[in-house]
Amino acid sequence: MRTGGVDEKGPERLVALSDGIFAIAMTLLVLDIRVASGLHADAFREALSGMLPALGAYALSFTILAGFWRDHRRILNLVRQVDGLTLRLALAGLGAIALVPFPTTLLSDYASKPPAVACYAATVVVIDLLELALFLTVWFRPWMAHPISRHVAQNIVLDLGSTILVFAATVPVAFFFPKAAIWTWLVLAPVKLALGRRQRSQADGPDRARRDRRDTARENRPDA
Repeated sequence: MRTGGVDEKGPERLVALSDGIFAIAMTLLVLDIRVASGLHADAFREALSGMLPALGAYALSFTILAGFWRDHRRILNLVRQVDGLTLRLALAGLGAIALVPFPTTLLSDYASKPPAVACYAATVVVIDLLELALFLTVWFRPWMAHPISRHVAQNIVLDLGSTILVFAATVPVAFFFPKAAIWTWLVLAPVKLALGRRQRSQADGPDRARRDRRDTARENRPDA
């Protein structure tokens, strides 16, 4: 028996919609990567070298979208019920995700132009802020979500927050040094690796303690 509307439903349909939008956004990234047919050898080599900015922008955006997809799924997996606020935040984030191919094309074609670089960084910041708002909405309302430990919550906030800080810092930088702003984004690579190691070590701690207790009990067990 149905007792309510969308706000009493589980997240399954929202997860399916999210996967579809991420898949479409990732696919649209490659539409501008093409080489004209009928080129002679010199023009073909020149066209290939001219594709490097497009390939770089594609690789960057695909990596970022993959990270967003992982975070989005991780957040939605915590949700037991989707209410109006959760739905609005999730849809706003998905709307920003669907927009990513546009700033990616700008970055590919105008990487030396400050507005293009600033637009790309601002888009990433907006998406991450919406994802962070979605997670905090779920976390601070435990009756809507599955139980989550403080360490897991902190790792999610740090993961999202690090991306926000790096890309937000490069928005003003892009208007003076656009290439420097792009290279600054690479700072996220070691930051994400460090956060990943921190998360794994926290997860291994309880497992290691349980193994130690089990081994100690086995050693103290009298022989039959």
